[in-house]
Amino acid sequence: MTSKIIFDNLKIYAYHGVLPEETIIGTYFILNLEIHADLWKATETDDLNDTINYAEINAIIHKEMKIPSKLMEHVVGRIMVKMKNTFPQITFIAVKMTKKSPPMEGEMDGVSVHFEKKF
Repeated sequence: MTSKIIFDNLKIYAYHGVLPEETIIGTYFILNLEIHADLWKATETDDLNDTINYAEINAIIHKEMKIPSKLMEHVVGRIMVKMKNTFPQITFIAVKMTKKSPPMEGEMDGVSVHFEKKF
């Protein structure tokens, strides 16, 4: 049995980037996550201990987003490792991270990295 927990368009202001001004000025990042695990037991018990506490997932994301990094890839990697270490029952994680106002020419909604990992 596979169950999914999905975060849609979590918006966080952070200070990631290669350019010095990115770590000073910051910008908004949008995160979308999908986590797979067998959570069926929680449907029967109604007990938080039988599922993955998505408030804790949210806290992990916010904590890792507070640590400035040059690369979005590095941030996403930290988030994924921390989630898996905290919740070993996770069998799959997908994270898409979008930088809303990248300092580049052209008009765009943002630039993204997307990682998926099966365990």
